[in-house]
Amino acid sequence: MDHLISKYNTPVPRYTSYPPANFFHDNFAESQFWEAITHSNTQEPNHLSFYIHIPFCKRMCYYCGCNSFPMQQEQEVREYRDAIKREINLVCEKISPGRKISQIHFGGGSPTAIPLSYIKEINSLLLQKFECIDNPEIAIECHPGYMDEHDFELLADAGFNRISIGIQDFNNAVLKACNRKAPQVPIDKIVTALRNRNIHINFDFIYGLPLQTTESFEETIQQAIALSPDRLVTFSYAHVPHIFPRQQLLERNPLPQDELKSNIYENAQKLLLHAGYIQVGIDHFVKQNDELSIARQNHTLHRNFQGYCTRRTTGQVYAFGATAISQLTSAYTQNTKSINEYIETINKGHIPVKKGYALSQEEQILREVITDLMCNNRINWQEIADRVKLSVAEVKSATTYDEKKLQEFADDGITEWSEQEIRMKQKGSPFVRNVAASLDKLLLQSDKTFSKPI
Repeated sequence: MDHLISKYNTPVPRYTSYPPANFFHDNFAESQFWEAITHSNTQEPNHLSFYIHIPFCKRMCYYCGCNSFPMQQEQEVREYRDAIKREINLVCEKISPGRKISQIHFGGGSPTAIPLSYIKEINSLLLQKFECIDNPEIAIECHPGYMDEHDFELLADAGFNRISIGIQDFNNAVLKACNRKAPQVPIDKIVTALRNRNIHINFDFIYGLPLQTTESFEETIQQAIALSPDRLVTFSYAHVPHIFPRQQLLERNPLPQDELKSNIYENAQKLLLHAGYIQVGIDHFVKQNDELSIARQNHTLHRNFQGYCTRRTTGQVYAFGATAISQLTSAYTQNTKSINEYIETINKGHIPVKKGYALSQEEQILREVITDLMCNNRINWQEIADRVKLSVAEVKSATTYDEKKLQEFADDGITEWSEQEIRMKQKGSPFVRNVAASLDKLLLQSDKTFSKPI
């Protein structure tokens, strides 16, 4: 594995979207946003996926690469809530009323930093406007450092059926080095309270943080396995202090270097697989009866900015809040990062579009290719061709398909391939981003900055 890390641990896109968000540009007008919203009513997928961005945090974690800001005064938070509700009303007027909600997701920042009654108001507004599909996914990210059992009960009452708990690490020394507050109450009590309300439970962890070792992170994963969450995520920490200056503060303690970081991940992976979890994508692990596991086995796993989903729950993403990114079939749009500008623009009846990207037909095809690889660890050219109603040759021509490069990956034990299919091998899974990048035409002439796979 060491020689593969040396060769392939080079900066490449994460491909949580295609094109990646750093391809968005400033020359995207509000009028283009409304045009994309109108077109979305007649495009697939037809379901509605709503994302609400709450940018506030009560304390900033040094590792954070999210669009987040220190907590504001009560009046400013209230104004932000009101602006989100106005934005929802503005956008939903343009969405066909017969469409159904498949997902609602609150992210941040720390969504639970604001009063939970505000969260309930926003959720209720969306659920009043549209019907839902059967068993929609209504989820929220939570910081357990500021929540007790009653707070989690309030989220259940607000209509959430999935809660992601941002544990990051059970080792308090690691959390302290990252300026992250440890859970307010033991996680096992939270798990019991949520299970009593039939809430699906996600645990989120990060590897590659200061003071982490293979042994210490093994203890964290073992504790997690004992609590038996429905889904568990091991995010790879991306150290990019030139983009997020606060990350420089992590350098007070040594960060795990590439080889140690790889060992931490591989050991955690083995523990989770041995415990019966099924790996989904690069860093997600789910129980065998989970809907994502079944989709993974059927090669129908999908993803959007909310994360991994199934084709059943896939929807075009309509996002609200400062920095929020809408992910429509033909375009991406991102709101301004300035909270004050966001509120002022919404109050004037406009959407504060700051960036965007209109996808060409070729880029929409390439998105299908890369998404299939990133989600299902394989590309079946005929399946994609059937989905986009083109020939296999036309689909391949939308990519930088190169048999010599594919053979190089195969020789290194990362993939196996034929003219019909590309398939990742298990030991090559950490480098799926590299394989995706080899097919990406946008990278032929790009000066964009990316993180390393490991």
